[in-house]
Amino acid sequence: MTSAPASRTRQRLRVHTRRVAGDNLLGRLPAPTGALSWVRDGTGLVGWGEAARFEVSGPDRFAAADRWWREFTDDLDVDDELGVPGTGPVAFVSMAFSDRPGHSVLVVPEVVMGRRNGYGWLTTIGDSGKRRVEPVRKPSEVRYSDGQVSVTGYREAVRAAVERMRAGELDKVVLAHDLLAVADIGIDHRFVLEGLARRYPECWVYAVDGLIGATPELLLRRSGSVVDSRVLAGTTWPHDGMSDDELADALMSSGKNRDEHEYAVASLVQTLRPFCDTMSVEGPSVLRLPNVSHLSSDVIGTLSGSPSLLALGEALHPTAAVGGTPRADAIAVIEELEGMDRGRYSGPVGWIDGNGDGELGIALRCAQVDGRTARLFAGCGLVAESDPDSEVHEAHAKMLPFREALEGM
Repeated sequence: MTSAPASRTRQRLRVHTRRVAGDNLLGRLPAPTGALSWVRDGTGLVGWGEAARFEVSGPDRFAAADRWWREFTDDLDVDDELGVPGTGPVAFVSMAFSDRPGHSVLVVPEVVMGRRNGYGWLTTIGDSGKRRVEPVRKPSEVRYSDGQVSVTGYREAVRAAVERMRAGELDKVVLAHDLLAVADIGIDHRFVLEGLARRYPECWVYAVDGLIGATPELLLRRSGSVVDSRVLAGTTWPHDGMSDDELADALMSSGKNRDEHEYAVASLVQTLRPFCDTMSVEGPSVLRLPNVSHLSSDVIGTLSGSPSLLALGEALHPTAAVGGTPRADAIAVIEELEGMDRGRYSGPVGWIDGNGDGELGIALRCAQVDGRTARLFAGCGLVAESDPDSEVHEAHAKMLPFREALEGM
């Protein structure tokens, strides 16, 4: 574990939030790397600079991160003119998928700019100064190669998992694979983020410590006593000349996809219920994106206590939408068959403020970016009726958002 130097926190860093215009959030990011983002359809948060950082791994990573954040915010001198979720001190969060040793991180920016409900704000932490905005750069060439799991290897893993489910060992499992992209220049995080936001305004466009993507799935939002989550499971994509309405009708009437979706909703409701006085489920409906369509349900609850966002995230992760059902059996199959380290792919990603409010999505449609290289990820929910070839095509469709944004298509 690491954090900001103790001398900085002992000096009681000053946090100041004031109203500003707050428009064009992604356009305010000054540098090609180090971007921090959680933006959907022009609203949300961006950040830059680093006032503090906390890294952790292992099965206790959520509790350790929550404890560090509480201690850090207790030692701040906060001047917040607005006092709404997302103002005051904020940390951008990205947690590893697995309990095994892996990199989870909280980054506290020196500067946060936010926008919600027509108003904007600027938060500064410590003695942050103005930074020159560097020009955004686009790569001229991007080359692709197999990642840790090839397409052939993924197809065989899916086939093996389907056999397990047909034998009754488990109900659902999510398997993923990766793809390497190498650009001719260092990848500009802002170029990718702006491309994702332009193509997928319905998604949360995020960046934390080099993990960049656009997720349609909200794991959890906490605002005071209210929590809500969006569950996506069951997928189709344009094929055979079918219209959008025909694809939506086929998705809603698909037994395989409805089963996959119901497993995911039931798992989340069962896990969240002990924290809530009341709960309701709205859905399923069809969420249409440019590359795929998903079955979508919204789960809304009223908290019975005051657990923080990270404590709730620990209870929910991994959901059936990214792990499987039963959870323990699915995780064991993933570790046996998937053949790669997911890192922070499909882990919780988002932000938390000093009151424990915030938003965590699931890190999907993403890549880990390092210099000229991006490692892209995609996964598919499998049930006993899944077809390996179809799942390979679905994973390819899920990688298209990042590929298009990276290439500037």
